[in-house]
This record gives sequence, structure tokens and C-alpha cells, in this order.
Amino acid sequence: MQLRWYGMLVLALGLALGCAPREAVDGEAESFATNADANPYGLRGRVLPGPLAKPDLVLTDTKGRPFDLRRETDGYLTLLFFGYTYCPDICPIHMANLAAVIGEMAPGMAQRIKVVFVTTDPARDTPERLGMWLANFNDGFIGLTGDMATINAAQQALYMPPPQYGPADSTGAYLVGHAAAVVAFSPDNLARVLYPFGIRQADWAHDLPLLLEMRWPE
Repeated sequence: MQLRWYGMLVLALGLALGCAPREAVDGEAESFATNADANPYGLRGRVLPGPLAKPDLVLTDTKGRPFDLRRETDGYLTLLFFGYTYCPDICPIHMANLAAVIGEMAPGMAQRIKVVFVTTDPARDTPERLGMWLANFNDGFIGLTGDMATINAAQQALYMPPPQYGPADSTGAYLVGHAAAVVAFSPDNLARVLYPFGIRQADWAHDLPLLLEMRWPE
């Protein structure tokens, strides 16, 4: 029953596959704003019906070093996103919004947040490319790559759909359909809230301080 419930939740919360056309993005933003405070915690993200464990995931960071997700982010508010650097809209918008808001936070608060970007396109997203791309937003953001079996297992643990790959054009470029939400893990390594594509900087600015101080029920 829980598996079915989470599967339905993921589909309902805007974790749509693909890089959305502009009109879909605008529509999602409008509907999200309309329902922004419709949860008992006053958060503008979508609270999960129950917590999910942070995936037991070891990948390669932008310096080519092993990165143990649980160990390296334990005790931090962790914002996890699966995407790819060639994404034309969803990925750069999420990263730009987070960078803008975290950059305006007091250092003592910002240092308690880790943003982790896991590629769904490891064939093109080398550690070097991930590092260069993320540095355009915030050089503290963490980029991870690795084999797709490991990445897909992590997504499956969070009830996220696997990536889908479009046909390559004459230059070899292709689009990758991927989950469109940021997953927020509380410092105890449990996923608590989803942030669908369409969330705005004002929503992040509202929620991040609350998430840092939130006392979740056992």
C-alpha cells in the first residue's frame, strides 16, 4: 500500500518526465502558488505522507573523488536533484533559484545547507563538466556522476521515475526526460518535502529557514 501511495504521490506532484515547454512551466508555477500554504507545517513545498530514507549512494564528485551521500551530508539540510547539464530549462532554473536564495541567506544558515546535483546523463556529464556547470550558479553546489545502475537505484528508492533518452539530432545532441522535483532531506537524513518545478525564489526564501529549524514528528 505504501509503495502504491508514494507512486501516486510522485506522479501527482509534478515529477513529470521531460524538459517542459514554456507554457507548461508557467501553468505549473501558477497552480503551485495557488496551493502554496496548503499543509500543516506552513511550508510551500509538498510534504511527503511519511519520511523516506536518504539513499545509500556512493558516486564520483567533480574532483573525481568518491562521495558517500549519507556520510557527507549527515546533519545538513540536503536538497537533492537528479538532472543533467545539457537540460534547457528545468535544471538550470532550479539551480539558479536555489543559488540566488542561498546566496542571500546569513552565512550561518547557508552553511547548514547542501545542494546535491546527480546527473542522469553520465555519458556526457563528466566530473569536469559538472563542476564547470555548477560553478555558474554556486561553487559550493555538489555535482555527482557514476554508473546509471547506481543512479537509477537511488531514484527508485525515492519512488522517482528513471530517466528517458530522446533521439540524437545531427550533432549528436539529445534530451533526457527526468524527474523534475528537488527532494529536501532534514538533517536526520530523511526526505520530508518535495519541491516541484515551478517553485519560485520567494517560496525557497520562505521555506529554507523553516526547514533548518523544523522539528518533525517521530
